[in-house]
Amino acid sequence: MASSMPSAAVSSLDGYRVWARSYDTDPNPMLSLEKRFLENLLPNARDLDVVDFGCGTGRWLSSLCENHPRSLLGIDSSPEMLEIAKSKLGSAATLICSDCIGLELPEASADLILCSFLISYLEDSPALLKQISRTLRTNGSVFITDLHPETVERLHWRRTIQLGCGSQELRTFPRSLASIVQQCQEVNLEVKVCLQVPFGEPEIPIFRSAGKEAYFDQIKDYPAIYILQLLARENEESHTRPYTNEFIETIVGAPVGVGPDSSVSCDLAICGSRISFIHNRQDDLEPKEPSAKIDLRDYLVLPGLINSHDHLEFALYPRLGNGSYKNFMEWVNDIHHPDRSPILEHRKVPRQTRLWWGGIRNLLSGVTTVCHHNPYEESVFDKDFIIRVVRDFGWAHSLSLDADVVQKKRAAKGRPFLVHLGEGIDDRSSQEIFDLDKSGALNEETILIHALGLNTEGRELVRSTRAGVIWCPSSNAFLFGKTLSFEEIQDFPTVSLGSDSPLTGVGDLLDEICFARGLGDIPAKLLFNYVTRNASQLLRLRNGEGTLRVGSWADLIAVRDDGNNPADTLTNLSHKDIELVLVGGRVQLASEQMMNRLPSNLTQGLQSICVESSLRWIRAPLDRLFEETRTHLGDEIRLGGKQITFVN
Repeated sequence: MASSMPSAAVSSLDGYRVWARSYDTDPNPMLSLEKRFLENLLPNARDLDVVDFGCGTGRWLSSLCENHPRSLLGIDSSPEMLEIAKSKLGSAATLICSDCIGLELPEASADLILCSFLISYLEDSPALLKQISRTLRTNGSVFITDLHPETVERLHWRRTIQLGCGSQELRTFPRSLASIVQQCQEVNLEVKVCLQVPFGEPEIPIFRSAGKEAYFDQIKDYPAIYILQLLARENEESHTRPYTNEFIETIVGAPVGVGPDSSVSCDLAICGSRISFIHNRQDDLEPKEPSAKIDLRDYLVLPGLINSHDHLEFALYPRLGNGSYKNFMEWVNDIHHPDRSPILEHRKVPRQTRLWWGGIRNLLSGVTTVCHHNPYEESVFDKDFIIRVVRDFGWAHSLSLDADVVQKKRAAKGRPFLVHLGEGIDDRSSQEIFDLDKSGALNEETILIHALGLNTEGRELVRSTRAGVIWCPSSNAFLFGKTLSFEEIQDFPTVSLGSDSPLTGVGDLLDEICFARGLGDIPAKLLFNYVTRNASQLLRLRNGEGTLRVGSWADLIAVRDDGNNPADTLTNLSHKDIELVLVGGRVQLASEQMMNRLPSNLTQGLQSICVESSLRWIRAPLDRLFEETRTHLGDEIRLGGKQITFVN
């Protein structure tokens, strides 16, 4: 490959002087492809110092700004591009017009560094990488993207810009991906993610609008861009643990869903209960122990789901009530008869046992993290509980049943604060948001559960304060005959999905997703985000829950690959489709087919349960749980409305 382009080519600085005017408005399949992968690999930028080398029009800085970083710094040599960035970002970011190589930044001053579509424009790429390495803090990450050099050469791609009546080629400095990786390693940057991704369905409309749909078909199997994530080499294993033969270390061959519309076949390594590598077309992920490897070539790997709202102790209960209520207090008064069946016998089941069943109900539907809207019970949740239970938040039940809402909100001290609000369709439910605001307890840390009764002014108040909303549509429909419409949901800054308990909800979280999908107007992509990224953001989870990225907990699920994108696959799943669940790299659930595929050391301690007609092995003391439950409920036990039996 030649070291430089013909002399007739213009510099990128001259090219971007013209391109700046249309860079953000002209459809660009490269930018589309990069966005849908990279936005799901980036860490949460809250409280991070971010530097974007070659920031251009501020595409990524604008996106990261929403997550409340500590600082944003953008550097670009094009004043025309920076002028557009300034119009977007205002005072939210510091923008510097400079050569990215020549600028001296303070050493170890950045937690997150971006370098998007820049490397191939630089003759001296090692100098930039040295600058990046010097600027990066311990535990920080660098993300580099660019056109895939081998595909550029093979398909004779050239970057051009319209100048006057013709086009002019931009000068680039091609180098192989292997050489770029080597240059990174020479400055002590270790590659943790190496993805080589082709165009997909989301890019088809862009090719079609340009009259190049046939060309898309010719090139769709070639990697169009590469994405690298790099960490400081000396910090290679910040979350190590000895190998104990209970944890998966390597997953090979599986399509990995890194976002709602993006998956790529790759190998994934786990170390210290966290994802440590994501590579495709690589051969260096062999585990230390052969028995710690699993081939998931026929499966789609998705992030473990987050259930934003549940009451775990009610998992065994049936639905109670007859609907047609005006507010939730009418329902409470109707069903609250603890001395009558079925509440009487369900209450006799030990509380710790009922909490375990709540965890199992979630696990069976692919949930690995749940927000339990009741006191955190250390004696249960801290002792090898079956899934993760969110702990770091404040809560009150509701304005109607809790006189200390304001005091509890203050005690939360900046943490997420959850409260049932607007759970009804009458004036009383509509007024609650204004009462909460008047008390000073409504702000961006406040998370409203249900929010069904809010009127237009109430929804505007939520939007202006940037409070979050947890949507439980089947519970709303059962109690009140309606739920929020898509138009109403769009009024809220951040939304996630909760199953609520089986007292009012339709079943488990997958049933809830299916119910929401059946409403007809919620895009599958949004539903995917409601139980992954949005939920993690809303609850301010700090360990990558709801994502598949380096450094996040290795919490994931595997389902049969149906050829659809992750969002369409997820929104058509039921508990029967969940074949593998890992929490921190440890097998917590396996189907019959998966039990035959897994090394036996990884399945030690699993017990079998039949849910309707589906047999699953799960990491739970089922013998004890069934014994303690049968004593009070008999042999007909239902979990989230589904009949369950213990299989010895």
